Amino acid sequence: MSSFQKELWAKAADILKESRLAIAMTGAGISVPSGIPDFRSPGGLWSKFDPQQVCSDWALINNPHGVWEFLLEAVKMFAAARPNPGHLTLARMEQTGIINSIITQNIDNLHQLAGSANVIEFHGGCGSFYCNQCRKDFDPALALNLNEKDIPWLCNDCQGIIRPSVVFFGEQIPAQAMLQSQDLAERADVVLIVGTSGEVAPANVFPQWIKRRGGKIIEINLGSTAYDGLSDLKLDMPAEIALPGIMDMLDRQ
Repeated sequence: MSSFQKELWAKAADILKESRLAIAMTGAGISVPSGIPDFRSPGGLWSKFDPQQVCSDWALINNPHGVWEFLLEAVKMFAAARPNPGHLTLARMEQTGIINSIITQNIDNLHQLAGSANVIEFHGGCGSFYCNQCRKDFDPALALNLNEKDIPWLCNDCQGIIRPSVVFFGEQIPAQAMLQSQDLAERADVVLIVGTSGEVAPANVFPQWIKRRGGKIIEINLGSTAYDGLSDLKLDMPAEIALPGIMDMLDRQ
């Protein structure tokens, strides 16, 4: 590690230590080291599937088999993934009172597996399944045993398509997630942005709210993002390196 990296970690640690209420916002970048490629990146799921054909409100009604071709691959990929040092460090930051909550755009459940308790799944998650027609709940473990001959997975009561509790294209953000996120953004004085480029609305507005109220933004992202010029501190390095480095500095204080 370089002295420059250590300097950035120390600056981030100082900002977090001085905050009254800090939150984290995470996106696909934090889960890449766990074996889940960004859906939009080369090799990601959107390079294999058209999201409108397999992950939209239209597809749920008109292309249930295509939806489950996509879900078979996604669910098994998520099940094989394990939290990496980035997830584990955020869990420890919450447990030690450094951050209050995590707002995540991810649907992989890795924050919860890492031990984070206050997680707002802005786009829902694959931790629960239900019938899109009658709303009956189904055991998510059953999804792992499905194969090509079992799809589409249909409700045994009404024959509606069974789907995960994620936000498909064309659907609204869950009201509770939106209200909780808005409340945190109105109260937080520091936001730690990790692995999200700020291109997806409406989640990308919350750091702007915090900044307008005099709060600070710490960004951990590789390369240029929509937050360029907005962040108070940018750590252009992988989350699984940056977050443990910041935590190490906090432990020394």
